[in-house]
Amino acid sequence: MAAKGRFEGGHNYREQALKLYPWICARCAREFAGKQLRMLTVHHKDHNHDNNPPHGSNWELLCIYCHDNEHQRYLEADAHGDLQRDEPAAGTYNPFAGLADLLKER
Repeated sequence: MAAKGRFEGGHNYREQALKLYPWICARCAREFAGKQLRMLTVHHKDHNHDNNPPHGSNWELLCIYCHDNEHQRYLEADAHGDLQRDEPAAGTYNPFAGLADLLKER
């Protein structure tokens, strides 16, 4: 069983997520750097904080405001049934989209 804040390799999942993903909120697309980086949080897509694969497939970086909103929506949906999504879709930026093609060119 993984300890909270750690993934299989024993490292901090926030540190790993910040290495894997660009420092941009996946919801509002706000960019972060320097001292503001502390406002960027790791959200577990499946809401299971023990699910921390080292490749980060269960994580997305969200600013503290979008992260709070995501959890509030989750709590409301749990309490009142499924809520309709009346907000724009999440960011679709994929930092590794062209990586396979670049590696094939070598």
